[in-house]
Amino acid sequence: MAKTNIPQKVQSAIWARSAGRCEYRGCNEDLVGDLIAGKEDGLYGFIAHIVADSPAGPRGDAVRSPLLAKSLENLMILCARHHKLVDTDAPDEHPEALLLAMKDAHEARVETNAGIDEERASYVLRFGATIGANEALVSTQAIFSAMPPDRHPASKQTIDLELINQAYRDDEPEYWALQIRNLRRLFAERIGGRIERQEIRHLSVFALAPQPLLIELGRLLYDIVPVTVHQRHREPATWRWQCDRSVLDYQVVAPPPDVKGPIALKLAVSATVNDERILKVVGDNAALWTLTIPEPGNDVVRRPEDVAAFRIAMRKLYDEIKARHGEGQVIHLFPVLPVSLAVEVGRVWMPKADLALVIYDQNRERGFVQTISIDGKAE
Repeated sequence: MAKTNIPQKVQSAIWARSAGRCEYRGCNEDLVGDLIAGKEDGLYGFIAHIVADSPAGPRGDAVRSPLLAKSLENLMILCARHHKLVDTDAPDEHPEALLLAMKDAHEARVETNAGIDEERASYVLRFGATIGANEALVSTQAIFSAMPPDRHPASKQTIDLELINQAYRDDEPEYWALQIRNLRRLFAERIGGRIERQEIRHLSVFALAPQPLLIELGRLLYDIVPVTVHQRHREPATWRWQCDRSVLDYQVVAPPPDVKGPIALKLAVSATVNDERILKVVGDNAALWTLTIPEPGNDVVRRPEDVAAFRIAMRKLYDEIKARHGEGQVIHLFPVLPVSLAVEVGRVWMPKADLALVIYDQNRERGFVQTISIDGKAE
């Protein structure tokens, strides 16, 4: 137990630097106030010494202990559980260097988040719908931790566009009709009006849903407000950008100039898709366009630059297809994409300029099935 009487200004400084939260790695427990007990102004953490203030204490030293006893750099805030762990239950497993690293990481995170100005505030839009027989849940805690340093949540409350309870599955036509109506209604009620009133000036989108619905969400967002679309990674399991690979190289393969059949567009980024699967749906004489990457995979979008490069490639492709085939045509769209790119397919589509879309979805038993259509009149 610490014996040193730590000056009040030092105590105030360490509580401020820690934002009143446990600095033990992975904890972050709020130690200010207890709403259940009705004591909102209480402090429930411990000011702990990294190098003990006594040579006989944990990590103590005959010379350094008295020198560091009142030093701000030698103090950290811990919850009761981790204070006991560090000083009593497992002091040997918590050397000075480890605790200093925890303290530095926590306080750097607090400084970064507190230093973000108001212009970087972003409202969080969560879109989670049923995929097959599974519920796609989007964790609020995981979302908020993925936003800094570029953005911070404008509110503790997320804007949720969720699936209403119903018995249809995504391989049934009724599912798509119901979902589209639900999505458009919720978007108008919870987002559209607030954007018009300039309450929302930036959105951070976190979505897990079937690809046609993600594309429709992107169409609704369009460019009415600045948007950052995030990507859920599998390895590691996080929404935080990884930036551990070079920017994706998107490649376009155009059909021969003399092909005059229906227009098909294959977006194969998450997986390789054989042309025969597309032609089986739209006909062997289809004008098949392809946008892909050298090595498609389900965890390839790792950085925001991957999303930005896709937007550029997709916008150019829409223009090129219209220039080749002319007005009044329809694009049969076959998306096999990471969720962030699926949203961008809809965001970069221009209702008054681009060709109408008929969107297909992959069904394990039936192959690609037609789902929804998007044209300049879609509402």
